[in-house]
Amino acid sequence: MTRRAASADTRETDDGSGAVRRLAPPARRFLARRSGVLVRLALWSLAETGQAFLVGYGVAQAVDQGFLAGDTRRGLLWLTVALVAVLLGAPVIRGVFAQLAGLTEPLRDGLVRHAVDRSLGPAAAGGPGGTDRAAVSRLTNQVEIARDSFAGLVLTLRSFVFTAAGALLGLLSLHPSLLVVVLPPLSLGLGLFLVTLRPMAAAQRRALAADEALGDHAARSRAALRDLTACGTGPAAARRGAELIEGAAAAARVLAGWAAVRTAALGVAGHLPVLALLLAVPWLRGRGVTAGALLGAFTYLVQSLLPALHTLMTALGAAGSRLLVVLDRIIGPERPRAAEQERAGEPEGAGEPGSVRAPAATRPEPALAAAPRPAPGAGGAAVTARATAAIPGPGDDAPNLGGRPADRARTAAVELRSVTLSYGVRAEPVLDSLDLCVAPGEHLAVVGPSGIGKSTLTRLIAGTLAPSGGEVRVDGREVTGRPPAELAALRVLMPQEAYVFSGTLSDNLTYLRPGASRADLDAAVDALGLWPLVERLGGLDAPLRPAELSHGERQLLALTRAWMSPAPLLLLDEATCHLDPAAEARAEEALARRPGTLLVVAHRLSSAVRADRVLVLDGTDAVCGTHDEVLDRSPLYRDLTGHWQGGPARRR
Repeated sequence: MTRRAASADTRETDDGSGAVRRLAPPARRFLARRSGVLVRLALWSLAETGQAFLVGYGVAQAVDQGFLAGDTRRGLLWLTVALVAVLLGAPVIRGVFAQLAGLTEPLRDGLVRHAVDRSLGPAAAGGPGGTDRAAVSRLTNQVEIARDSFAGLVLTLRSFVFTAAGALLGLLSLHPSLLVVVLPPLSLGLGLFLVTLRPMAAAQRRALAADEALGDHAARSRAALRDLTACGTGPAAARRGAELIEGAAAAARVLAGWAAVRTAALGVAGHLPVLALLLAVPWLRGRGVTAGALLGAFTYLVQSLLPALHTLMTALGAAGSRLLVVLDRIIGPERPRAAEQERAGEPEGAGEPGSVRAPAATRPEPALAAAPRPAPGAGGAAVTARATAAIPGPGDDAPNLGGRPADRARTAAVELRSVTLSYGVRAEPVLDSLDLCVAPGEHLAVVGPSGIGKSTLTRLIAGTLAPSGGEVRVDGREVTGRPPAELAALRVLMPQEAYVFSGTLSDNLTYLRPGASRADLDAAVDALGLWPLVERLGGLDAPLRPAELSHGERQLLALTRAWMSPAPLLLLDEATCHLDPAAEARAEEALARRPGTLLVVAHRLSSAVRADRVLVLDGTDAVCGTHDEVLDRSPLYRDLTGHWQGGPARRR
C-alpha cells in the first residue's frame, strides 16, 4: 500500500482523535469570531439554570414549609413559584434558538463555500483525476447533516451544563448528603459513557468504510459483468465481494457490542441514581434530611438532571459522531482518489464499465501458439443461416498452428454448428440455426444494423453466453461450460469500453502476457503506434491513471495488450469505435498481421473492406464472402455501404 493510501485508510479506521486534532484549530477560530453570540447564549442559559433550581426547590419548600407544616397557603405559593419557573422556560428556549441561528447559519455558509472551492478549484485548473463527483453530496446532504448535528449538539451540551448546575446547586441547598448519594452513580454512568466514545467512533468509522467499500464493489462489479465473464475474473470478484460482506458484518458486530455498552452506561446514569436515592432514604432521614428535601431531590433527578443527561448521551453518541465524521470529510485534508479505491479493493478507473481488476492468479498463461494467417479469401467458404462452410481439405495449403500435429491443421479457428439463441421461450431468436466456419489465421468482419446480434455472436464465440441450441467451438474445443481459465487461453474479447487499471503502463500492456520481454513490449508498442502516448505518459514504467486518459487512448492501450496476448483468437466488438479512422486502420492492420485469427464487429466500412471475408447479419439470413461477393449478394450490405459512404453503393 502506498503512503497516501495508508494515510487515507488510517483516516477511516482511527478512533477519532486524528479528526479532533485536525478540526480543533478551525473550530476555535470559528467560535472565537462569534464570542458575542456565545455570551448571549450563556446569558439565556443562566435563566435555564435558575428555572431548574426553582422547580425542585419550590417542591421541597411547598412540602416542608407548607403542607407538612399545616400552612396550605404557603405550600400553594411555593408550588406556584415552581409552576412559573416551568412556564418561563418557553421564552428562555425562544431566546436560545434566536442566538443559535448566529452559530449554525455561518457554519453552514462556511461549509458550502469550502465545498465549492474544493470542487471547482481542481476542475477549473484542469488538474488530474477529473471532476469531484462527491461535491453534490457535500453541498447538500453532508452540509445539512453537519448543520443539524451541530445545532443539536450545542442545544444538548448547553442544556445539560446549565440544567445540571441548577439541579446540583438545588440538591446542595436542600442537604449536602443528597449529593453524596446521587453523584457516585451519576458520575459512574457518565464516565462509562465517555469511555465508550472513542472506541464507538472507531467502530462507526470502520462500519462506514466497510459499507462504502461493499457498495462500491457491488456497483463496479455490476457495471463490469461482461468483462468479468470475458476475462474469467468473476470468481475472484465474487471472493472479493464475500470478503467485503464478512468485513462489513464483523464491523457491524463490533459496533453493536459498543452500542450495548453505551446502553448499559445510559441505564447506570439514568436509573441507578433514583434507585440509590430510594435505598438511602433511611440513612438520609437519620441525617436530618426532610421529606420535602427528599421529594425535591426526586424532582431534580426525574424532571431536570436525568432527562438532560439522557439527551446529552444520545446526542453525543449520534449527532456528535456524525458531526465529527462529516466535518472531517468536508474541511479535512482532501482524500486521494487512488487511496480511496485501493481501500475499497478496486483499481482506479474501475468506475468505468468493464473495469474490475483481476488478480494475477486469474491471468491467462501462454497456452496456445498462434497461427500464420492465410491469403485473403483462402481457406474459407460462404456462410448462410443453414449452410455449413468448408474446412480446407488435405490437399489445401492449410496452416500449421504453431507446431501442432498435422491433423490439427484442418481444425477451424471458430465453428458454429446450427447455433440458435433466444432470450426467452416465446421470444424471436436473435440467431437462428447459424452455421459458421472461420479458418485459422482468417480476418472476418461482422456487419449488420444495431441490435441484430453482432455482440451476441461475439459473446457466444467467447463462451460468455450459452446458445439455446447448437454448438460453438474455438480451435476445435466446445466453449460452452468451459472453465474461465481455459477460455482465456483460447480467445480475447475486446468490448467497446476498454479495461485499463491503475499501475504502470507496462503492467497494463503485459496483463495478458505477464512474462513478456521488453523486446516483445517494444514490438507491440511500435506495431500499434503507441509511442506518442507512451512518451506523453513518461515511459513504459510510468504510473498510469485511467481517469487522465481519453476513451480513444484507453482503447489503443487495450488493443496493444490484445496484440501481445498468446490467445490465438481475437474478438473485437467495436473495440475501435473511439479511434479516428487512421488509428483504427493501423490498429486493425497490426492485429491482422499478428499470428492468429481476428474477428471484428465493424464500426466503419473500412473495417469490412480490410477483412478477408465479411459476415452480414440481417435477422432472417446470413451472407458471408469477400467484400465484392457480399456486395453482390446482400441488399442490406449494399444499403449499409451506401450509408457509410454517404451515397449509393457501387460494385467494384
